[in-house]
Amino acid sequence: MGDNGSEKRPELSRRGFLKAGAAVAGVAGIPAIARAQGAKMKIGLMLPYTGAFAAPGIAIENGFRLALQEAGGKFAGRDIEFIKIDDESEPSKATDNINRLVTRDKVDLVLGTVHSGVAAGMIRVTKESGVLHIIPNAGFGPATGALCAPNIFRTSFSNWQSGFAMGVVMSKRPAVKNVVTIAWRYAAGEEFVKGFKDAYLKGGGKVTKELWLPFPNVEFQALLTEIAAIKPDAAYAFFAGGGAAKFVKDYNQAGLSKSVPLVGPGFLTEGVLDAVGGAAEGVETTLHYGDGLETPKNKAFRLGYAKTFKLQPDVYAVAGYDSGLLLEAGLKAVKGDFGRKADLIKAMENAKIDSPRGPMRLSKAHNPIHDHYLRKVVGNENRVAGIAVKALDDDPAMMAACKM
Repeated sequence: MGDNGSEKRPELSRRGFLKAGAAVAGVAGIPAIARAQGAKMKIGLMLPYTGAFAAPGIAIENGFRLALQEAGGKFAGRDIEFIKIDDESEPSKATDNINRLVTRDKVDLVLGTVHSGVAAGMIRVTKESGVLHIIPNAGFGPATGALCAPNIFRTSFSNWQSGFAMGVVMSKRPAVKNVVTIAWRYAAGEEFVKGFKDAYLKGGGKVTKELWLPFPNVEFQALLTEIAAIKPDAAYAFFAGGGAAKFVKDYNQAGLSKSVPLVGPGFLTEGVLDAVGGAAEGVETTLHYGDGLETPKNKAFRLGYAKTFKLQPDVYAVAGYDSGLLLEAGLKAVKGDFGRKADLIKAMENAKIDSPRGPMRLSKAHNPIHDHYLRKVVGNENRVAGIAVKALDDDPAMMAACKM
């Protein structure tokens, strides 16, 4: 799950991509003119439907389908046909799976995925084929950095962003002069820690020690003992899913919650509160979505989602929903004619999305620019306590690596 940007591949410049229009469509097996006249738009859903990330995969699809339902079952009058592949969160199968969608099924757009390693494999194919690709979760930096391309968009976040937002929050607290970081050592963990450090160190804070575990190790005891001995003013942690649930419980059981406040990016407490009981009470995180956002758009979204799927939406459902809104904005601009790929891409680039998360627009590298919220665990909610950073853009170093 590292940065694949160092591998030598044919580069697709913006000018070359847009000039090639129909030719690129032909590479993907899509005759641009024939497909533009009344044909259904074929969308490949390459998401995890089994395994550890099945719940996020299902929520993303549900969110996308809700956007389509609200548009009357068509985007800009265009019928949609779905082709689904379970990517199993397995990077070794990514190339075969994405090639099946692009070459055999001849999809016009791919929506995927959750796992960054799988997304990296997808991008290698979609970047070179020119097939439209919306990433509804995987936050790894190179997707909108060294691996960026005109046809690739992200509607979720970059890992760096939520780390940076918490660094801003901590740097403004006079009582928090030194922090210990603890995270899994793989691409995502390193990006979440880098984001935090970029903001916290700039604000005058000190990172006393960086503690790392190999992914997906969950043996935390020795490192918790080290945190207790160091006695920092706070601990910044990144884990997710079952690993996050175990870490938060172990942290609480070690008695650290009372002496060393625990903070992190939103995924430290996202989707795990039921599993940890009261162990997460008071933990603060930063993310682009949270419980209790009292906006008309979010209220309508949550009601519509609950009515349609008999479930409560989460951050993954929001990204799926916004993927639908982004595509709809592009298709409206070209009156449903997805053969006009250059115009479609330009409209998607310029779209201003009224998202349940708040206002969202895209950077030049096609990463969301959006507010990040400070959230505090209260009972079984990640309750929004305020805005940590308004209209947060991506890591400047990552954006500089994007050439298109």
